[in-house]
Amino acid sequence: MKAALYFIDEPARQAFSPLASGKTEDKDLSRELKIAFDAIALDAFCGIQVPKRLIPKSYLSKYQLDNLWIYNFHKSWRLMYTIAGDGENVIALIIEWLPHKEYERRFGY
Repeated sequence: MKAALYFIDEPARQAFSPLASGKTEDKDLSRELKIAFDAIALDAFCGIQVPKRLIPKSYLSKYQLDNLWIYNFHKSWRLMYTIAGDGENVIALIIEWLPHKEYERRFGY
């Protein structure tokens, strides 16, 4: 199901903006994120849904989420997003992207 794609807040948008003009690693990450964004925009449910009991408390308190999805990309990086909608329109909200080690810390693995 196609979705409109937005960043969940201004800090998430600001974290993405400078990547395209950064170091080589940042440019690669920006390119891979754009591919992930396109995939999510084409099918918002393409990621892996996180069971509600495993959603990090920091996400629950900050964003009041009722769902969380993970998209695996680029050398073990993880992209976290949530899906919202009004029945007709689907919106994917990008929360953050983390390398695997930070992702494991965030999720308490």
